[in-house]
Amino acid sequence: MSETPAPRRAPLLIEDDDPALAAPAPSPEETPPWDAPQGAAMGRATSIAAAKGSGPGPLGIFVGAAGGFLGVYVTVAAFDWVRGLIESNPAVGLAAAVLGIVALAALLALIGREIWALIRLGRIDAARTEAERALREGDRDRAAGAVDRLARLYAPRRDLEWASQRVRERRAEMIDAEGLLTLAEREWLTPLDAEARRVAERTARQVATATALVPIPAADVLAALTLNLRMIRRIAEIYGGRGGALGAWRLFRAVAAHLVATGAVAAGDDLLGPVLGGGLLAKLSRRFGEGLVNGALTARVGVATIEVCRPLPFAALPAPKARNLVARALGDLAGAGRKPEVEDRAPGA
Repeated sequence: MSETPAPRRAPLLIEDDDPALAAPAPSPEETPPWDAPQGAAMGRATSIAAAKGSGPGPLGIFVGAAGGFLGVYVTVAAFDWVRGLIESNPAVGLAAAVLGIVALAALLALIGREIWALIRLGRIDAARTEAERALREGDRDRAAGAVDRLARLYAPRRDLEWASQRVRERRAEMIDAEGLLTLAEREWLTPLDAEARRVAERTARQVATATALVPIPAADVLAALTLNLRMIRRIAEIYGGRGGALGAWRLFRAVAAHLVATGAVAAGDDLLGPVLGGGLLAKLSRRFGEGLVNGALTARVGVATIEVCRPLPFAALPAPKARNLVARALGDLAGAGRKPEVEDRAPGA
């Protein structure tokens, strides 16, 4: 049996001046990195909130003076218009006057609510500051003062009635500042911390979904900003604050400034990767990846908001971790199906 001859191959011609041979192959260091999603919507939203105002410079003075002048002009013009309308047509003029009075009363009520919200936030800040100093100095009297502040703050709340009763019954047994504040933290803040975490997780999912579904860049920034402001207002209400717009914006600015200063806004894939699986974002569409990163950054905002709005420092109860919160909020959304390996634990647990 004779073997079949192998087919003859044509000669391979290699030209010395071939540009493909002249250019060296790029090294791994020179290879451009994959353009991973960076959460542009949340980055832009936090940058807007963290931006500092121009201060009382010439432009600020001009804007304030011009706004005051315009307000006086509109008020006087409206008053003269209503008075002339009453003289010419009393029925219509009286109706316009009543509507103006109602609008003015609503405006005053709105201003009063905003001022009351800022006062409530100030009380929470004062209680936390006093508790931190009591723990640092071991001063039981100062700790008792912080507990009294919380007792007045939570006295009208029906959902904390049993906890308030427990604090009243057992506070005499606590002989030191740490024990008294531990009692107050466990009784009052255990259910509030759990509810605040649920709010942060729900908002992270909403931001991720909104970013993935809204293709317009300006719209997803607005959606992220609106949802985060609503989350901050809700968390402040959970801990005893009032849901004023000015108070929520002040809290968001403080939280955003902290996140920008620490570089937390620039971190997205570093938080999602270890939690939801390595290289997950590379397997998803870019828009969906942007949604996950924005959701993770919203979780960071939620954790920072809890720390800011909480009337007592974390001592006896576990502090929330953004990594665990992201896993609970976005694990099912990403299809990873993973839960945090280490749950939040109290110090020394």
